[in-house]
Amino acid sequence: MIGIIGAMDVEVEAIKNKITNPVSTKLAGCSFVCGYIDDVMVCVAQCNPGKVNAALCTQAMIDKFDVDKIINIGVGCSLSSDIIIKNIVIADDVCQYDIDITALGEPRGFINGLNTIKIEADKEISDQLARIAIHSGEKIRRGTVASGDTFIANNELKQFLNQHFGALCGEMEGAAIGHVCKANNIPFAVLRSVSDGGDENAQLDYPTFKKIAAEKSTAIILNYISSEKTQTEFEEI
Repeated sequence: MIGIIGAMDVEVEAIKNKITNPVSTKLAGCSFVCGYIDDVMVCVAQCNPGKVNAALCTQAMIDKFDVDKIINIGVGCSLSSDIIIKNIVIADDVCQYDIDITALGEPRGFINGLNTIKIEADKEISDQLARIAIHSGEKIRRGTVASGDTFIANNELKQFLNQHFGALCGEMEGAAIGHVCKANNIPFAVLRSVSDGGDENAQLDYPTFKKIAAEKSTAIILNYISSEKTQTEFEEI
């Protein structure tokens, strides 16, 4: 089963509407809808914004729905001058930029337990998402996606995240989802469509472009699900 997590209604509603024979459940404050899209079993969840909400949702999904992989989709901000609104960013890895125990001698973003700063996304899933996005005519970039419990709308923070972590995209859930997946040995990927520039114009750009950006990530994940059906049929021949 493919697990799909988005923070907001606009990021997951269109996917939920494609599910046949849907079964809805609420766990840990998150809504889950399971069923089939193109004969592929999926579980789609709206986790609500923020790292704790995302982590709760991810662990509940792993514990209750026996997913084989989890893909986090939705919108995010650009942290690079090379990336503009409506571009697609697919994570090679994720980091939690607001973990700060530098006073105790650890580097910024160091995750105790996993003992790393960056968590690698699953290459096979990420490669397939990238191929689908490119074939759909999207401009994509791959690299680090940075997560924290802040809506980034500050050029100073934007520049820090790009320079310190090499991050291309900022958001509020992907690295928490990656953290939980890594701890549970579940493959994961993060796909983000850029809704704003993460700067002083973000508060204006985000409400203007979030729906358009979310539609792009939705289209890619639906094509990914269709590709999974095709692969399954190929393997059965």
